[in-house]
Amino acid sequence: MPRVCHFTGKSTRTGNKYRLRGRPKYLGGVGTKITACTKRKFKPNLQNVNAVIDGQTKKVKVSAKAIRLGMVVKPSKRKYTWTRKQAAEA
Repeated sequence: MPRVCHFTGKSTRTGNKYRLRGRPKYLGGVGTKITACTKRKFKPNLQNVNAVIDGQTKKVKVSAKAIRLGMVVKPSKRKYTWTRKQAAEA
C-alpha cells in the first residue's frame, strides 16, 4: 500500500534541508547564511486503523489529523443491541 491517507489524501512531500552558519541578527550578529541545501522528505503521521467504510469494516491507513477531525468512524467493539430477552426468544 502506498503511504497515503485514505480520507485526506496526504502523502510524502519533498522539501529542502538548510544548513545555517552565523549568528542571528536578533542576537547581535550579521545574520545567518545558508551553507548547504539538500533534499529531504516530509512523511505524514499515518496510522493503521479499522474503519467503517460503506457499511463494512476495513483496515486503512489514516493520518492522525483525520482521526482528530473525526473523519474516521470506528466499528463498535460490542453488540449493544443484543439483550437477554432477544436471546431467550431465539
